[in-house]
Amino acid sequence: MSLLSGVASPDALIAKPVEAAGPVPHPAFAEPRNRWSDAATAGLDEAGLLLYRSNLLGADLSVTNFGGGNTSAKLEGRDPLSGETVDVLWVKGSGGDLGSMTMEGFASLYLDRVRRLETLYRGPIFQNKISYEDDMVGLLPHCTFGLNPRPASIDTPLHAFIPYRHVDHLHPDAVVAIAASHESRDLTGRIFDGEVGWLPWQRPGFDLGLRIGEAVRANPQWRGLVLEGHGLFSWGATARDCYDTSIALIGEAARALNGLARPLPVPARDDAALMAAIRHLRPVLSRRRPVVCERLDGDEVRAFTASAELMQEAVRGTACPDHFLRIKPWPMILDAAALSGPEAAAHVSEALAAYNARYSAYYERCRHADSPALRDPDPVVVLVRGAGALAFAPDRTAARIAGEYAVNAMAVIRGAQLLGDYKPLPEQDAFDIEYWALEEAKLKRMPKPKPFAGQVAYITGAAGGIGRAVAEQVLARDGCVLLTDIDAGRLALVEAELKTRYRADLIRGAVIDVTDELSVVRSFDQCLEAFGGVDIVVANAGIASSAPIVETSLDMWQSNFRVLSEGYFLTAREAFKAMTGPNGKGNGGSIVFVASKNALAASANASAYSSAKAAELQLARCLALEGAPLGIRVNVVNPDAVLKGSNIWTGEWRASRAAAYNLNEDQLEDFYTQRSLLKQPVLPEDVAEAVIFLASAAAGKSTGNILNVDAGNAQAFTR
Repeated sequence: MSLLSGVASPDALIAKPVEAAGPVPHPAFAEPRNRWSDAATAGLDEAGLLLYRSNLLGADLSVTNFGGGNTSAKLEGRDPLSGETVDVLWVKGSGGDLGSMTMEGFASLYLDRVRRLETLYRGPIFQNKISYEDDMVGLLPHCTFGLNPRPASIDTPLHAFIPYRHVDHLHPDAVVAIAASHESRDLTGRIFDGEVGWLPWQRPGFDLGLRIGEAVRANPQWRGLVLEGHGLFSWGATARDCYDTSIALIGEAARALNGLARPLPVPARDDAALMAAIRHLRPVLSRRRPVVCERLDGDEVRAFTASAELMQEAVRGTACPDHFLRIKPWPMILDAAALSGPEAAAHVSEALAAYNARYSAYYERCRHADSPALRDPDPVVVLVRGAGALAFAPDRTAARIAGEYAVNAMAVIRGAQLLGDYKPLPEQDAFDIEYWALEEAKLKRMPKPKPFAGQVAYITGAAGGIGRAVAEQVLARDGCVLLTDIDAGRLALVEAELKTRYRADLIRGAVIDVTDELSVVRSFDQCLEAFGGVDIVVANAGIASSAPIVETSLDMWQSNFRVLSEGYFLTAREAFKAMTGPNGKGNGGSIVFVASKNALAASANASAYSSAKAAELQLARCLALEGAPLGIRVNVVNPDAVLKGSNIWTGEWRASRAAAYNLNEDQLEDFYTQRSLLKQPVLPEDVAEAVIFLASAAAGKSTGNILNVDAGNAQAFTR
C-alpha cells in the first residue's frame, strides 16, 4: 500500500511528470546573520539581556519558527521571604513567541527546587510511556519564584539540568534536517567536528532533562547538542556567548547543507489550480467551524510539490513535535490537472474522504485507554501537485503560521534528503504528543473564539465613516476584512490606521469601482486569494445628488443608478457566486445593503438618489428570495443623516440639503437630530452595530428584513 493517502491512484499522481519552466534555483538554507548590538544592550541587566537575546532569536525565521523554541537564564534573585540570594531559572513559559514576548512571557522558578524534583521522580519506562512525566509537570508550580503567574512549559527541565547559565533551544530548519535524517548521529559528528553532541529521540519531559544534563556534564567540550526529532540546544556563560554560539552552529549546519544542494525544477505558476482548490476546499473544511486560507506558491514550494521524491517523503509524516502540532502529521495531496476539469469536485471529495479515513485509522491504531477523543480529522496543509500549497486554520494568523510551518517542514524534508534519507517521527510517538493529556489541557485553556473568527467580510465604501466603522466591528470580533473603495488615498490611510489597532493579518485593501464589472469581479478574486473566500458582504458604496427634478440631468440620474443600483447589483452577483461555490451548492453567507431612509421615505429635490435607493431596497428583497435555498441571507440597514466621517456629506450634497431646509451648513446636523423622534444624532458606529447584528449568527433566522437606524422617522416606518 502506498504511503500516500488522500488521492485516487496516489502512486501514479506522485510519479506524474510536472513540466518545469522559469528559473531552476538551488535549495538554500539561510545562514543567520549575527545581529547582536552592543549599543542596544548597553545598560541592560541580566534579565534585560535574556529578553533581548530571545527577541533577537525569535525575529529571525532562519533561527526558529513562530512560537517555537525557548530560552533561559539562571540568574541571581532575592528570596522575598528569607532575603537570601538564590538562583532563579528564568525560562520561556508555556505559549508565546520568542520574537514578540516580554518579560511577562518568562516563567521563574527556584533552580534548586526544580533540580531537587529528581528525588521525587519515579520515571521508569512503562508500556512505552514514561509513566510519571505528567506528575512532574504538576510539581513545577510548587517551584515558582516570586508568585509569577506564567506557567512553566514541559521543556523547563531540559534547561534546568544543563550546567550553564544561559541556554537556547531552537528549531532552525538546517539543524532539524540533520535531526530528521537516518544518519543523524554520524552527521552531527561530521558536520560539527565532534563539538556538538547528539541524543536519540525522546518525548520532552523530566527524564529527557536528566539525560541532557548528564550528557552535557560528561562532555565539557560540547558547544551544543542535537536532539533527534527536536532541534538544537546551545549554551554559554553569558547571554552574548549563548547567542553567538547559537548563530554560529546554525550557520555551520546551513553551509553544510548548501554545499550539497542540487537544482530543483520549478514549474510554471498555476493560479487556476490553487484557486480551484480553495473554492472547493474552504466550504467543506468550514463545516465544523469557519476556516481561512493561506496560499503558498513561491518558487521553492512549487519546486517541492513538483518533486515526486519529496512529495512521497512528505506524506510519511513530519519531523518533529513543533511541526505536527501545527500542521498535523501529514498533508493532503491534490492533483492540479484534476482541479481544472469537470471531475474537480469528485477529486477533492475523494481526497478529503481518504485523508479523514487515514487520520481516523491513525487515531484508532495509536490511542490508549485514556486518550482524549478524536479531534478534527481534516487536513491543515494541502499540497497541490506542481502548483503550491494551502494552509487552513480557524484564524487568519493561525493560517499564516501554519503556512510558515509547512514551508519549514518542506525545507527539513529537502535537507534530510540531501543528507541521505529523511526520517519522520514514528507515528506512535507523534500520537503520544499530539494526544498527550498536557496538550489536551492546553487546548482546553485556549480562549473561546470570538464571533467572527474564521469569517471574511467584504466591504465596499470602506474608506468612509460607515464602512470603516463596520470594518472595526468585524475586526474587533476577529473577522477578516477586505476593504474596498474607489478613493485610493483615503483607502490606504484607513487600511494603515486599522493595521495599527488590529492584527494586520486580518486586513487587506483593494481599490475598486463598483460600477466597473471587471473591477468588482477582480476584487472578489482578491478576497479569495487573501483569505480563501467570503462570508459577509456589506454593500456600502455611496453617492448622493440633490436637485429639483427640472434641474436633474440625465448624467446625474444615471450616476446615482450606476453606483447605488448597478454597483449593488454587481457586488451582490459576485457575492452570490462566491457564496455558492463551484459545485452549485450554497455555502451560506450574509449580505447587508446599507441603503437609506430615502429608500422608504420620499424626499423633495432628491429624486435621483431616492429612486436609486428604492431600487437598491427592492433588489435586496429579490435576492433574499433567491438566496434562501442557498443559505444566503440578504438584509438592509436604512440609516439617515449620518454626517460624521461621511464622504458624501462633505460636498454638494451637504450644501444642497442645507439649502433645501433654508439652513446654514453648520446647522444641518442639529436640524436632523431635532427632526428625529428620539432627538439623537446617528453615528457611523450606530449603523455598524446594525450591520453586524444582521451579518451575525444572532440574526441567523432573518432575511429580507429592513432595520432602520435613523433615531426615529415616522415617514420611514415600514409598512
